Amino acid sequence: MLIGVPKEIKTNENRIALVPAGAEALVGAGHDVFVEKGAGLGSGFTDAEYKAVGAKILPTSDKVWAKAEMIMKVKEPIKPEWPKIKENQVLFTYFHYAADKDLTVAMKKTKAVTIAYETVELPTGELPLLVPMSEVAGRMATQEGAKYLEKFFGGRGVLLGGVPGVKPAEVLVLGGGVVGTHAAKMACGLGAHVTIMDVSLHRLRELADFMPANCDVIYSNRQNILERLPTVDLLIGGVLLPGAKAPWLVTKKDLKLMQPGSVIVDVSVDQGGCIETTKPTTHENPIYEVEGVVHYGVANMPGAVPRTSTLALTNATLPYAINLANKGWKQACREDAALALGVNIVDGKIVYPAVAEAFGMKCEDLEPHLQ
Repeated sequence: MLIGVPKEIKTNENRIALVPAGAEALVGAGHDVFVEKGAGLGSGFTDAEYKAVGAKILPTSDKVWAKAEMIMKVKEPIKPEWPKIKENQVLFTYFHYAADKDLTVAMKKTKAVTIAYETVELPTGELPLLVPMSEVAGRMATQEGAKYLEKFFGGRGVLLGGVPGVKPAEVLVLGGGVVGTHAAKMACGLGAHVTIMDVSLHRLRELADFMPANCDVIYSNRQNILERLPTVDLLIGGVLLPGAKAPWLVTKKDLKLMQPGSVIVDVSVDQGGCIETTKPTTHENPIYEVEGVVHYGVANMPGAVPRTSTLALTNATLPYAINLANKGWKQACREDAALALGVNIVDGKIVYPAVAEAFGMKCEDLEPHLQ
């Protein structure tokens, strides 16, 4: 198979979808890998490193898109890339369709095969290609939240862990999944008092077993959330419904309950956000204020630590990429139900129910497209 790896062009996105070791594995399996010139530099990988393992360096993204049967990316194609997509071309990347109708309509028009990292789902319910970036984003949520609590950035001027004689910050984490767990671990490690909420009693029992003593686990409902908002210094949103838009757990009017200078970091922003007032921001302009509350809404948080993020992501995606390249997407999906769940749009048809539901569009069965 001809595999293309273009440079990411989303604002301040420095990750790359394939490290040299991954390119080496694909070349070793008999495939051709085309990498856009300079695509790996943001993550610390040079063109020479890709050449050394047999990948071919192409001078422009146009040439990469034109050559490739399968495109590997990190973030969804943005508008300048849409005209480059070919019918039946396989796109393997994060899409987060449910938060972006324009992207959904555009990908339907291309008639490409779009396989979303975030909806590949194991029988256990685990999302193996979302986990590594959720781990990074969860840890970063606490790190960024601690920074923006500083008075210089408009925060309350609170040190997350406090000091002897001064109580620590109050951190509320909505969602006990991968993002929430890693955010809570980081906040607990810094000495904050943490409350983590989830709607799964099973998950709350698991969290209660391994989280430290400065972390409370509470069932998530509206009353419990509202009770805690007046004392919260840092609110972290980590709610995920696979492939679907995140529900709003905190509304704009609820912000009046929060203290001026408190901080919200909504990691759910790429799925629409679990805070009503959340909107996507960039690393260049990461924060804004609503009702005196600082909001951080960067939709590609792991892009700020591209070396760590790229290595973590490709550790997870490479086995699936090799499977797709070796067998073709149809056979690979017939043989792997988890990978089949990653297919969101094919031949102009939506085949992932949560995406269709988000926009009131028709959803078709994937099975006929696999024949």
